[in-house]
Amino acid sequence: MIRLENVRKSYKDKKADFELKCSMELQEGRITGLIGANGAGKSTTFRAILNLITIDGGNIELFGKPHTKLTKEDKENIGVVLSDSSFSECLCPKDMMDIMKALYHKFDKKAFLGMCEELGIPLNKQFKEFSTGMKAKLKLAIAMSHEAKFLILDEPTSGLDVTARDTILEMLQDYMEKHEDAGILISSHISTDLEKICDDIYMIHDGKIVLHEETDELLENYAILRLEEKQFDSMQKDHFLRKKKESYGYSVLTDERQFFMENYPKIVIEKGTIDDTILMMTKGEAI
Repeated sequence: MIRLENVRKSYKDKKADFELKCSMELQEGRITGLIGANGAGKSTTFRAILNLITIDGGNIELFGKPHTKLTKEDKENIGVVLSDSSFSECLCPKDMMDIMKALYHKFDKKAFLGMCEELGIPLNKQFKEFSTGMKAKLKLAIAMSHEAKFLILDEPTSGLDVTARDTILEMLQDYMEKHEDAGILISSHISTDLEKICDDIYMIHDGKIVLHEETDELLENYAILRLEEKQFDSMQKDHFLRKKKESYGYSVLTDERQFFMENYPKIVIEKGTIDDTILMMTKGEAI
């Protein structure tokens, strides 16, 4: 459905230089997460896919064709939530329905009204009066209201409380059940959200993809080993991915938790989370 091959984009300014260089592939019927720290390249990747910025090299394909050659119909099949996007401050959701109907042939007014009701979005309130969380809900409702085959969601749950986030995640899962040929690319700083819904996860750091793993595999097989100096020195390091010096010795990231549980019963093994993996992949040293 979506393919990025050696995509490059460089920014240079007085404070710092940044270069995006990544390859990714998103398949239909799956929810793919993109994780990384602020400034890692998530938003740049999204903007490159949507042709909102000109890339310096590489190839991006959507629906089997170059991302610069999409037809109007192709573009209607994309639903977008960008973290810094917005609407005219004077519009209310009721006004937006007329705009959406003109822009998208498959705009589903009934579905949009249903999502507004479920999310508690007032139809006659102007956008400028919305809270941060309410704006996030409205942007997502609009993205999901026109039968898009590909949803690209940059921090869609930002500013929402736990209950609202859970509702949003359930809606995304329901969307995929109803649209089996669709796909979703989503980023979030709240890793537990991605753990709940993503089939696979890409991790980006300094503009480069440093990890791609099935979510179940990541949660089941990745772990943090807490090792004293002597333990670290004496162990084979074939299954070590990253290490980090600690006061007691080393923290070590591994993707073979079961191996260490069976062969090193005396060491401390903590089941890894997405946050643990991010920290070790970005702050740990290569073995």
